[in-house]
Amino acid sequence: MPIWKRNLIVCWFGMFVSGVGMSMLAPVLPLYIHHLGVTNTASIAQLSGFAFGITYIISAIFSPIWGLAADKFGRKPMLLRASLGMAIVIGCMGFATNVYILIGLRLLQGVITGYATACTTLIATQTDKEHIGYALGTISTASIAGSLLGPSIGGFIEEGFGLQNVFFITGGLLLIAFLTTALFVKESFTREDKKLLSLKELWQLLPEKSLTITMFITFFVLTVALYSIEPVITVYITQLSHETSHIALIAGLTFSASGLANIVAAPRLGKLSDRIGVHKVMLFSLVAAGIIFIPQAFVSNPWQLMGLRFVLGLTAAGLTPSVNVLIKKITPASLTGRVFGFAMSAGYLGVFGGAVLGGQVAAWLGVQYVFLFTGVLLLLNAIWVYFKVYKKLSNNEKLMM
Repeated sequence: MPIWKRNLIVCWFGMFVSGVGMSMLAPVLPLYIHHLGVTNTASIAQLSGFAFGITYIISAIFSPIWGLAADKFGRKPMLLRASLGMAIVIGCMGFATNVYILIGLRLLQGVITGYATACTTLIATQTDKEHIGYALGTISTASIAGSLLGPSIGGFIEEGFGLQNVFFITGGLLLIAFLTTALFVKESFTREDKKLLSLKELWQLLPEKSLTITMFITFFVLTVALYSIEPVITVYITQLSHETSHIALIAGLTFSASGLANIVAAPRLGKLSDRIGVHKVMLFSLVAAGIIFIPQAFVSNPWQLMGLRFVLGLTAAGLTPSVNVLIKKITPASLTGRVFGFAMSAGYLGVFGGAVLGGQVAAWLGVQYVFLFTGVLLLLNAIWVYFKVYKKLSNNEKLMM
């Protein structure tokens, strides 16, 4: 088996488990906080939101730092640091004795994360040009699918094994990711002792500044779109369902449907981008995803919504690999980790921003408007990508190489 393919398999598993570890607390946090002694309903809701969101905010701050470390010391050491660190921290959450220890551990989880950044950089720099679209398309499914499926996985583990075992099982899987990374990931890396670049110096070295900013914003908009439904999905399913049983299960499956579709479609769309160009796949994915959001506001039952969420995942799957491939093409090799770190920060902020957006729009206008607003946001981004990316790449063969 080629080294790049073996790296891809190991990194996919690690990124998937890492994504699950970041998001699996969503359905179990209120229950666990109650288990830790908080009984007031309003306090539980407030603390749950803070404990869930703090990890993504801190991750957005530290992701570029770990990206810089990956460029300086190698990507494999960062994979080992992040997987072992998260295994220990998430496992320790199962031993928390009060809610403040839990929040502190969630904050620490955000600090030590960086597995996805290092993985993406490793695959981008160690894979040959002929397979880069397929490889980055495949690896992009891991983090998104892990994040989208995480709430369902956390709910299933809690129901079958108990609250504390959610943390122990997830920590155990991350420990397996650490061991497989240590044993099987191979990296050809030559350390260069260079002075630390400031943000201003980094910006000056980027040859395609406008394209880079466009990619960051596109990735942010994509994650906002995928996660805008999270805070309102249970409410919407309750409105659509004629039965009151299994609401939580149906809501989890509906939210995760786009993650399952992403696993199916992203490698294929990544391979397609190798053939026809990332700019074409990116524009099509944005337009299709924006259009598919709109009918979600007019469904009459949960199964229609679930089907549309699955189709959304098939179309949106072309965005992350396209963004990653283009970033790799336009970024100097010595800066790849740091730039991917900033891209990952945009994604983490998008997760947090999507949850906030969905909750606020639903509170002020109604749940249906979350889908309409998000669809319009994607279509506006598509227009911007058409002028900033599609037209530029169509007329610039050098950037297409």
